[in-house]
Amino acid sequence: MPQPLPVPPPFPLDEFRARLSALRRAMAERRVDLLIIDQSEHRAYFSGFKSTAAMYQALLVPLDRDPIAVIRGLDAQCFNAMSHFRNCVEFSDSDNPIAVVAETIKSLGLGSSVIGVERDSHFLTVNRAIELEGLLPSAQFADFSGVMWEMRLVKSPLELACLAVAAEICDRAAAAAFDAARAGAREREIFAAMTSEAWLSGADDAQVAVISSGPSTAFHASLSNRTLESGDILFVEPVPHFRGYTARMMRAKVIGTPSDEQLQTYETMIQIQDNQLRAMKPGAKASDVDSIVREGMLAARLRDSYTHITGYTLGLKFPPRTSDFTRVFLADSDWNLEENQVFHMYTSARGLPISETVVVTPSGGKRLTAMTRKLFY
Repeated sequence: MPQPLPVPPPFPLDEFRARLSALRRAMAERRVDLLIIDQSEHRAYFSGFKSTAAMYQALLVPLDRDPIAVIRGLDAQCFNAMSHFRNCVEFSDSDNPIAVVAETIKSLGLGSSVIGVERDSHFLTVNRAIELEGLLPSAQFADFSGVMWEMRLVKSPLELACLAVAAEICDRAAAAAFDAARAGAREREIFAAMTSEAWLSGADDAQVAVISSGPSTAFHASLSNRTLESGDILFVEPVPHFRGYTARMMRAKVIGTPSDEQLQTYETMIQIQDNQLRAMKPGAKASDVDSIVREGMLAARLRDSYTHITGYTLGLKFPPRTSDFTRVFLADSDWNLEENQVFHMYTSARGLPISETVVVTPSGGKRLTAMTRKLFY
């Protein structure tokens, strides 16, 4: 049975307080007196507490005091176990959470203040936003969209340690999948081997993998009942979470003997992507980093066109979002890389994918996923 990986220490209170200090500086710059945080990742990032989306829940952050969580009573025990902060208002399942949020804000004496809201949140629906504004008619609402996504781009040492654990789980899960992959095996058997390995190695109870097989493969294919045949390509993408932080990696295995074209394609893709990873230094322009793969793949005639991104942000992530596109690599991406940003860098051609979890360092992109870069068979 696989052994769980050594794990880093939990995030200390000091780290949460540093995050809140940075958040309050952003609030002060925008003259926001109180911020309502309801996006799952941001609630977890600033308080340690995450929950389901069955009912609306929020973290209220005033400028001058500790956060106050407005939570479902059923989740109170989880809140006390996860969060460093103890201020919370519980509501019952028969209560209206939006009304409880509004009343809590009034009780803080901030009903007529400037209130920041995440208008890009999956949880503050149009109906909820209208209702909240109606319940706080004296308040002025300010859009805080994008701010916290940007704040989370550069990772702390402990965040990088969590991502490193998730990356090693990727390596283990992909290896388990390929050990199980042979002609006559069913996709579900391989998927079970991959996901079991991930969970036994310490992955969170969340989505941990994607799989596709056949004469060609697809990134977002659904798990099927098909049986692998000689000549098939098997695509696996472990996407495990560890303490909410997700790493990702794509690899391919040919069932049987790969063709010379397949071997050459994979070797060329690796060379092109290696060039891209070496360029991922602080200050590098994202469009320049992107062009190494985009133009390189086209120049090598591995693709007739290249319309999708070549990488995107990795870090703390919860449903309903499956990927974090706060930063993406496109031909017109007008932003610069920073040290300790982490990305999922990927490419593919002729049904053969490859990708890595990569952290930006002064010497270039460092792979956190460490599985051998080759076409397996």
